[in-house]
Amino acid sequence: MILFLLLVTLPIVSLYILLKNRAAKALTPPGPPGLPLIGHLHQLSTSTNLHEFLWQLSKKYGPIMYLKLGSVPLVVISSAKLAKEVLKTHDNVFCSRPKFVGQQKLSYDGLDIAFSPYSDYWRELRKITTLHLFSQKKVQSFSPIREDEISRLVAKISSFASTSQVLNLNETMTSFTSTLICRVAFGERYDEEGSKRRRFDELLREAQAMMASFFISDYFPGFSWVDKLSGLMSQLEKTFKRLDEFYQELIDEHLDFDRRNTAENDDDGDILDVLIRLKEGRSCSIDLNWENIKGLLMNIFIGGTETIAAAVIWTMTILVTRPNMMEKVQAQIRELVGRKGKLNEDDLQKLSYLRAVINEALRLYPPLPLLLPRTATEKCMVEGYEVLPKTLVYVNMWAIARDPKYWENPDEFLPERFLHENIDVRGQEFGMIPFGSGRRVCPGIFMGLATVGVTIANLLYYFDWELPHGVTPQDIDMDVLPGLAAHKKNALYLIPRKHI
Repeated sequence: MILFLLLVTLPIVSLYILLKNRAAKALTPPGPPGLPLIGHLHQLSTSTNLHEFLWQLSKKYGPIMYLKLGSVPLVVISSAKLAKEVLKTHDNVFCSRPKFVGQQKLSYDGLDIAFSPYSDYWRELRKITTLHLFSQKKVQSFSPIREDEISRLVAKISSFASTSQVLNLNETMTSFTSTLICRVAFGERYDEEGSKRRRFDELLREAQAMMASFFISDYFPGFSWVDKLSGLMSQLEKTFKRLDEFYQELIDEHLDFDRRNTAENDDDGDILDVLIRLKEGRSCSIDLNWENIKGLLMNIFIGGTETIAAAVIWTMTILVTRPNMMEKVQAQIRELVGRKGKLNEDDLQKLSYLRAVINEALRLYPPLPLLLPRTATEKCMVEGYEVLPKTLVYVNMWAIARDPKYWENPDEFLPERFLHENIDVRGQEFGMIPFGSGRRVCPGIFMGLATVGVTIANLLYYFDWELPHGVTPQDIDMDVLPGLAAHKKNALYLIPRKHI
């Protein structure tokens, strides 16, 4: 009797399981076949440029694609239409962040604005950053600092121009942006040759490396021992300790000088001044503590330096390979400035072609090509496919910028497309979202656009730029370094010639 029941029920159970698996497969987005247990982890962890690898895969499997990273499901979005569905229609579902080991550690377990999971705490923190740290009024208040640092930058480049020396623009711009961020955020200006500056640069490199490091425990939680054996956890702890000491020194200096008492209102001073006053005045809906403040300092310290420098370098790289376009931008800037002899930030609004060039550079070479990863908080249907809770979601801005269904001649650098159409780069046009969109749009967007615009405008106003002897535009590569931010792999070397 038992044998008979088995013979009858086994085929029924097998058929049920088969149909169930087929149904589940039908609801899962298409994607490449993976290996048992590890899925596609071996491909993604060894890919030189993840955004380009995923872009190539999307050409075969479509604008919504499913992969598996160990135990973590991943959905990759590669079209403007689906980016809008994820970042706007279902923004409430996809507005949280995954808890990656390196990012969580350096953000004080998600106490910052960038890597914090979506929660009541994050919403209150967002209000603080929007109202007190990165409002248009606050960004404008830093204009004198930007002007001073740009005048120093012009003087530095002029010394190269006077002797026709070759300038490493990558190093120059990284130094400029990190100095600017230090003054805006901490009220500090480190001498370029001093020990404090060397320490700052080392910390920046270490933090960037840890943010982009591959931790096996992110994809196999039970295998954290592997990260310990490899020495990666020890390195992370060391970096965190050094950063924490750096932030604490800055805080102690601010408290010792007691500059907060001389401010006219709570929003005066550098960003750390503002945060200390908000903490001690208990004028926020959440009680800020020192770890909250350090988490925010981390975002500004790392995020601001990386993205601004990358945007400037890519724009200049594109222009030196298109001399006629560079001359056109320079002609517009120099005609506007005229006899004034100085470029003001207010002039940027009148430089339509410069803005179009910068926007087109941001389209093809976004500083964060995969934006920052998101995670689903509940089950959701996207384009008829099921996305389960805790699914990792990448929005591939690099692929979206090269989508021929959205952009005409997507691989060509055509600034004119931003002249003829009113394309908003601040998160409302989903074919062009270099700063993200929705609830998690970058809070420093106004600061970033202002700094990139005024920096490039001054570089082009004061100097003519030439390639070193024997180097042609065709010799300039457009390779990208791996990492969260898309930096140019090989440094851009140019010879500046003083125009005025």
